[in-house]
Amino acid sequence: MTFGQINDSIPKRKAKSKKLTTNTNSYNPLSPSKAAFYSAIFPGMGQIYNKKYWKAPFVWGALAIPTYFYLDNNKEYKRFRTAFKLRKAGLQDEFTLDNGVQLASLETLERAQEQLRQNRDLSILSGIIIYILQIVEASVNAHLLQFNTDDMLTLKPVIIQDQFQLDTPSVGLTLRYTF
Repeated sequence: MTFGQINDSIPKRKAKSKKLTTNTNSYNPLSPSKAAFYSAIFPGMGQIYNKKYWKAPFVWGALAIPTYFYLDNNKEYKRFRTAFKLRKAGLQDEFTLDNGVQLASLETLERAQEQLRQNRDLSILSGIIIYILQIVEASVNAHLLQFNTDDMLTLKPVIIQDQFQLDTPSVGLTLRYTF
């Protein structure tokens, strides 16, 4: 018997493979803070972190609207402000024709400035509110992703047909909780 034959006759032990199992439903306490942090750094990134990709364009659009109105109102405010200053100095502004006819009075220029400044400030305020809300939404969504939401925890609205009054349908709500 040779050495090679002895090795062949000895049963080989199978190596146990270690499989790493990850529990996807485990609680991660840092997930909501990460989502909020990402949303604070770049709006919409927290929604992407939560794998709610469809929400990011809504965040960007919601922030683009007050940004557009801020820029537009600020441009118009500066335009009326410059005309007001020129008029006060006795110079010709864009609202005065070459023959000296004024298209807008001094009072109108002043009121337009006030209104445009208020609109500009409201645009800033609404942009800040939307920015904060998208951070809160990302954090709350990250919290809610860690909860159990299987089919046993559902509300199903049902139209209940009344057997005695067939001509007037009635609407009801049935709540079922199964253990």
